[in-house]
Amino acid sequence: MARPLRLLVIFAAAAASLAACNRDRDEPKAPAAPSDAEALVTPADAAAPPGYEAKTQYADVKLTLPDALKAHPDLHARLYADEVRKLRQFAEGAQGELTEAGAPTDRPKYENIITLEAAAETPKLFSLKRTSFDYSGGAHPNTLTSGILWDKALKRQIGLADLFRKGADLTALDQALCSALNSAKRARVPDGALITFDSKPFACPRVATTPFVLTPGDAPGKAAGLTFLIGPYQVGSYAEGGYEIAVPATAFRSMLATAYAGEFGGQPTRTGDVTPTAAPAAQSARN
Repeated sequence: MARPLRLLVIFAAAAASLAACNRDRDEPKAPAAPSDAEALVTPADAAAPPGYEAKTQYADVKLTLPDALKAHPDLHARLYADEVRKLRQFAEGAQGELTEAGAPTDRPKYENIITLEAAAETPKLFSLKRTSFDYSGGAHPNTLTSGILWDKALKRQIGLADLFRKGADLTALDQALCSALNSAKRARVPDGALITFDSKPFACPRVATTPFVLTPGDAPGKAAGLTFLIGPYQVGSYAEGGYEIAVPATAFRSMLATAYAGEFGGQPTRTGDVTPTAAPAAQSARN
C-alpha cells in the first residue's frame, strides 16, 4: 500500500474512534433504578410527609414525624418509606391472624403507632427517638423505644462505635450507666434488689448494645451527653416499666472519636432517670 493511502486509512480510523468516544460521552445515561425505599415514596411524600395513618377492621396504624425532620430530606424519605412499609406489613399480618381458622371473632383489632421525635441536634449530628406502641392481641400492649443517629455530612446512620475512638475501653461508661440505673430503680422500687452485670434474672445492660439518643443541654449546638433507652422486661418486671438514663458527656469525653468530640459540650438539664412520666398518647387513648 502506498504511503499516502496508508496515512489516509490511519486518519480515518482515528476519526471514527474519536467520534465514538464523543457519542459515549454526550449520550445521556439511563437513570439508575430506584431503591425499594424510593419506590414507596412519591415526590410529594419525599418533600415533607407529615406522617401516615391507615385504619382497617383489623388494625389501626399510624406514623408521626417531627417538623425538624423536614430539614433532612434524605433521612426523611428513607425513614418515611421504611416505617410505612413496616406498618403496611403489620396491618396485613393483623388481618391474617384475626381471620385465621378458629380465631375468636370478638378479638379487638391490633394497633401499631410509631412516633419519631427530635432528641438533639449538633452541626454534624441529628438524633431522633423512635417510640413504637404495639398491641398484637396479648395480655397488654408493649411500648419500645430506640434511637436513630444521623451524620448530616456523610448522609448515613451511625452508631455508638462510630462516636468513640477505635478500641476505646467502655468499661467506665458501662459502670456509669449501671450505677445511674440502680439509683433510678431504687427510686421506683425501694425494696427491689440492685442489679449487676452478672445478676439474674435481670442484669445491667452494656452501652455497646443499648439504644441511645443525644442528650440536650445548656450549650446551643452541643450534645451534653447520651441518653440510653432501656425497655420493659430488660432490667425489671413489666410493671416497673422502661428507663431512659441520661449520662453526661463528662463520663466519656476522653473516649470520643476526634471527628465527633467537638459535638459535645455543656451540661445536661437533667441526668439519671429522665424517663417521661406521661403515658404514651396511644396507650392513653386505649385506656
